[in-house]
Amino acid sequence: MRTIPILMPQLGESIAEATILRILVKPGQAVEAGSDLFEVETNKAAMAVTAPCAGTIGHIVATTQTSYAVGSTLAAFEVTEENAQSLGLGAEAQKPEASAAPRTGNAQVENLHFKIDDNDVISTRQPTVEPVVGGLPVPAGATGASYISPRMRARMLELGLNASDLAGVPGTGAGGRVTVEDFEAFLRALEQHRMTPASPMRIAVADSMRRSWTRPLATVGSPVMLDALLAHRKKADPKPGPALYAIRALALALAENTAFAGRLVGNRIVHPLAIDIGFAVEVDDGVMVPTLREVEKTPLVKLVPTYNKLVEQARARRLPNDVNRPGIATVTNFGTFGIVWATPIPLPEQNLVLGLGAGSKVPHWSDEVKQFIPVTEAELTLSFDHRVLDGGGAGRLLKRVAELLQKPELL
Repeated sequence: MRTIPILMPQLGESIAEATILRILVKPGQAVEAGSDLFEVETNKAAMAVTAPCAGTIGHIVATTQTSYAVGSTLAAFEVTEENAQSLGLGAEAQKPEASAAPRTGNAQVENLHFKIDDNDVISTRQPTVEPVVGGLPVPAGATGASYISPRMRARMLELGLNASDLAGVPGTGAGGRVTVEDFEAFLRALEQHRMTPASPMRIAVADSMRRSWTRPLATVGSPVMLDALLAHRKKADPKPGPALYAIRALALALAENTAFAGRLVGNRIVHPLAIDIGFAVEVDDGVMVPTLREVEKTPLVKLVPTYNKLVEQARARRLPNDVNRPGIATVTNFGTFGIVWATPIPLPEQNLVLGLGAGSKVPHWSDEVKQFIPVTEAELTLSFDHRVLDGGGAGRLLKRVAELLQKPELL
């Protein structure tokens, strides 16, 4: 028998760590290849760490509600020599007492959850994730507040905080700078308040919005009549949701001018290769944004099953990695909460987010009958990176989306 480590896998792009939610096995338990061993939570979804082959669970290092960096040892795993060789390990016996030996082997095998070489052993030294200090200047009402001394940065790094966490700290230093003494007084004052831990999802949303707000953002809005859309939906089978109509309309509008969805890199606008559109789904303590691929090429009726499946997976926080990657824009239907008008913020990787407000009956002047008639109307909003789009371009894009929504048969 050979003993190999079960490691915290790389569970997605830019994922550096994950929290153990549940331990699904016990020491001495025999498992088959692909069996779920741990349920873990990243800042994007809940996933499972699985067994690479058949074997027996040894000592379990991991504990629940603890975050582990990618590559951390979660448990020991005893496997046969045959299974060890199928994983790409050499024939030499693996000795637990060799855990302090240097790693010199070159043979390596990779799969979804493991990365093992000939000298991988169960080690007590775990990888760690260092918090990153950076982000927005401190809006403390003084020009000097954006400066953070090396001593202050070291203290913030120790506590895992970033510059935006100092937004409510009044500085007493030169030019309003927040000093270490100000910071320590702020921390002492916090101890008088009731505090609860923020979930990984909430922290991820906060970090995403902090990075988004480093750009100049603006929002334009326009009403759109929904009567044609609602009539079309009533006859459709399967029935698309209002947000899916907006997703398809935005994709077609962007396909006509991909520069609207471009990103400014240096002195160039980088156009997207495909019109992939994300949509916001509310989950516990946050929002997930699954992505529909190549929406401009897929008719509305064919998008419905995929959209419905992604909504269910997002609410269960079980989204596959390939739909967790952001698209070029996002659609959010804040009208489901009764909100009429809002200014949603684009994700850091995007420069567009389209919002759909709650519909209501309003009087509308009809040139055909020369009188006011009742129509169902909602507000469309488009938030955008002002470096890439100006008000005129954003307005034309929004107008085109509204036109397509009033001709749902074209979607």
